[in-house]
Amino acid sequence: MQEVGFKNKRGWKLLVYELKFFKEELGSFVMKRVQRSFFKFETHKGTFAAFLYKQRGRYAKKFVHTGMAGITFAGMIVAPLIANEFPGRNANPWDLPSQSSIVLASTDNLSITTDVSQKTRDKVEEYKVIDGDTISGVAEKFGISVETILWQNNLSKNAKIKAGDTLQIIPVTGISHKVQKGDTVYSIAKKYDTSPQGIVDFPFNTFSNDETFELAVGQTVVVPEGVKPADQPSAPRIQRLTPNAGTVVASGSFVWPSSGSLSQNFAWYHKGIDIANKAAPDILAADSGTVAYSGCLAYGYGCHVIIDHGNGNRTLYGHMQRLYVEAGQGVNRGGAIGKMGSTGRSTGIHLHFEVIQNGVYLNPLSVLR
Repeated sequence: MQEVGFKNKRGWKLLVYELKFFKEELGSFVMKRVQRSFFKFETHKGTFAAFLYKQRGRYAKKFVHTGMAGITFAGMIVAPLIANEFPGRNANPWDLPSQSSIVLASTDNLSITTDVSQKTRDKVEEYKVIDGDTISGVAEKFGISVETILWQNNLSKNAKIKAGDTLQIIPVTGISHKVQKGDTVYSIAKKYDTSPQGIVDFPFNTFSNDETFELAVGQTVVVPEGVKPADQPSAPRIQRLTPNAGTVVASGSFVWPSSGSLSQNFAWYHKGIDIANKAAPDILAADSGTVAYSGCLAYGYGCHVIIDHGNGNRTLYGHMQRLYVEAGQGVNRGGAIGKMGSTGRSTGIHLHFEVIQNGVYLNPLSVLR
């Protein structure tokens, strides 16, 4: 009996040993095969990659079609399962009640009105007159002056309009001009008694050369705040003059940054005012603060300064020919920060002045005293 038990123990030990040996040999065999496959792949990887590169796109359409078919099939299978997760929400579209009551309610008021699009107008548009329209009413709808409509449509001051008439509407108060041979922004501005800078600043006027503001014969330009020559007074328009810069020191208000004439007002496309002065005086800080930017660009504002006043207000001074301050420098209200010039996108010596309050552009005339 003892001999039989001893043989059984020895047999079990031998079996365990053989199993361990088999496991080690199998692992070694698998690893060798994997390594061999890896080495083969590395050897032929370059050739395989070149083949794929040459065949790029060949099977793309088939792959996309197959993929879309697979997605559609998966959707058909999954959709019922998802629908069952929301009991009581299944609906047959043919069983839904009619919405005719809603339609009838919306058509109870049969009066006709014309809604003017609120998007920015970038060109001359045509407007068809309806019953009840007047020239002043149309002007109010589009936010332009009555004279603008009269000039654009060659109408007299006592002209009447009737339903069915078509009026041409330009984007802003002023007049449009078809460029003739020899016309420049300067000659056009002089003709319509306005500032050439206004023509340049209007964002939808295009130029053959953005540096010289050259115009193409036959193109139409919008002349903001222009006046038809026949309606111009015998004497030039009196330009509003700024008070002496730096004379106002009331707390909480901005002083005028320079002296000169107001050559362009605040508008949706022109976020500040322009002060022109051929004498090129110094530019003054409208209020105390810290210079956030002082530098020059070959376009846009040219040499300009931005002052952070520390109370949510910022002011910008553009087109200067010389800068007296640098970023990080503190400035006092009425202190000189530069010299008026005509750098950047400019047609003459002037200051472009902006007031930004908590990220919103204000009309400087509403805060200057």
